[in-house]
Amino acid sequence: MAAFTVRVSEETANKLEQIAEKSDRSRSYMAAQAIEDFVAREEWQLAEIEAGLAEADRGEFASDEDVAKVVGKYVKSARQS
Repeated sequence: MAAFTVRVSEETANKLEQIAEKSDRSRSYMAAQAIEDFVAREEWQLAEIEAGLAEADRGEFASDEDVAKVVGKYVKSARQS
């Protein structure tokens, strides 16, 4: 494991402390978990963006009909509500 220092506002530190106490975990554990979750989410999102850009570079786009179907699905749902 690697250790490093992170600076957060007093308010965030207090909230983290409260969450840690309610979860019966240490503040350090909760902070590490939050960073791991953030890194995993960002890694996934960047990979999806890169995959989408690669598809676009290959000219792989949704047809006008495909887009119309998706939009129509949500426009109908909004009108019925």
